[in-house]
Amino acid sequence: MNYFKKLLLILIVLGAKLPLIAQVKLPALVGDNMVLQQNSKVNLWGWASPNEKINIQLGWQTAPVVITANPDGTWKTAVDTPKGNEKAYDITIDASNKIILHNVLIGEVWICSGQSNMYFPVGKEEGTWKTGVVNYEEEIKNANFPNIRIFTVLTKASQKPLDDVTGSWKECSPASVKSFSAVGYFFGRNLYQKLNVPIGLIASSWGGTKAEAWTSEKVLEENTDFLPILENDAKNEKLYQEKLEAYYSDLKKERIANNNDLSKSQLKKPKKEDNKTSYVLYNAMLNPLVNYTMKGVIWYQGESNAEQAYLYRSLFPAMVKNWRNDWNQGDFPFYFVQIAPHKGQNPDIREAQLISSKSIANSGMVVTTDVGDANNIHPIDKQTVGYRLSLLARAKTYNEPNLVFSGPIYNNMKIKKNRAQLFFDYAESGLVKNGDVLKEFEIAGEDKVFYPADAKIEGKTVVVSSEKVKSPVAVRFAWKAIPEPNLFNKEKLPASPFRTDDW
Repeated sequence: MNYFKKLLLILIVLGAKLPLIAQVKLPALVGDNMVLQQNSKVNLWGWASPNEKINIQLGWQTAPVVITANPDGTWKTAVDTPKGNEKAYDITIDASNKIILHNVLIGEVWICSGQSNMYFPVGKEEGTWKTGVVNYEEEIKNANFPNIRIFTVLTKASQKPLDDVTGSWKECSPASVKSFSAVGYFFGRNLYQKLNVPIGLIASSWGGTKAEAWTSEKVLEENTDFLPILENDAKNEKLYQEKLEAYYSDLKKERIANNNDLSKSQLKKPKKEDNKTSYVLYNAMLNPLVNYTMKGVIWYQGESNAEQAYLYRSLFPAMVKNWRNDWNQGDFPFYFVQIAPHKGQNPDIREAQLISSKSIANSGMVVTTDVGDANNIHPIDKQTVGYRLSLLARAKTYNEPNLVFSGPIYNNMKIKKNRAQLFFDYAESGLVKNGDVLKEFEIAGEDKVFYPADAKIEGKTVVVSSEKVKSPVAVRFAWKAIPEPNLFNKEKLPASPFRTDDW
């Protein structure tokens, strides 16, 4: 063996015994253009060599933050942030390599999640999103808000919890806003205009998904109410595997019959909709976010759970509790949208959402009965939805005084002979109707047969009656798939559908 071969062998042996030096790496969320939550302890985290010393220089303070990576190479630290302002900062993370994060702002951070009506972009896109929002061209043209930062999580499903997502922070501009969540953008824009601090919006949503897909496996397994969900997943997986086996069996037969010429084959491989399965979106699109310190969540989902509306009463609050436990930020604000009227929906899911708005602490619900589309499950008026969500945040989270944030919500009923008098919350300034006659009220006696009712506003209440019901016991309002109610408070916010019975 010559000298050079001996030297090469020695180097290979030595190299095998030396530990590899890993460079400091950051998750996608910790990057250029991000917004960090103001007046908080916010998490910065990532990966490095085991036990590596890491020096973090924050642009808003003089003293560096010095930490040591864990033995497994992970690291996380909480740093203090100042009051939000429009000044852009750099953050330098220095170890075996140096990373400089540029154009970092301090302000308010919100998560925007749900299914297709949250995913629905501001502008047109190929495929599903052919319309864009109302006046989308004008909205895109005017979307010059460099102090609003947006981050879209790439859709992905996983059977196991992941620690990172794909995406990047962008300044809000006509180019970037076109494909961003419309509800998220209009919510954030209104907050920015009212609060005058930078706004960070993280959109993590996927069309056609159920709440159980956004809930952890542990939470679903520990609650016996949710076992039917997991059993149904197992059943669907078995059916898929059977279809797959049949496909490959037929494919084999075609190969033999056609002497391996499959150019004329009509066989289609069965597709598996991974995003429909329980906990897979929690694993891939939510778990990687929980280190990121934020203010609250806006949520638009429910259409895909309409057939299991009664179960949604417990599933949705369990999902919210799951998120709050994992974020470890207490009962942070959780504001959501009651799904709009549509021919494919039912009133039970809206009732489940109404019940949840009362059972979930620090939550709020936006009613959309006046901005739906009977023939389109994706109504294009997302401006109103985003604005109403922002009312909840401005009033309940940011304590804007004298701001009414909800339409009338049924509270109780009193029977007076042949009339039912209905009392509402959020009707302090009075009730109004849009049109000549109040619509969508029904009344029933003990026979449980409902008849269209005459309804009149009396002060802050509605009085309901029918000649066909001499002794009323129950009233329903907007209780169908496509209601057209016209009851509002004087702030022009619509009343939520409801029923006084539980039949």
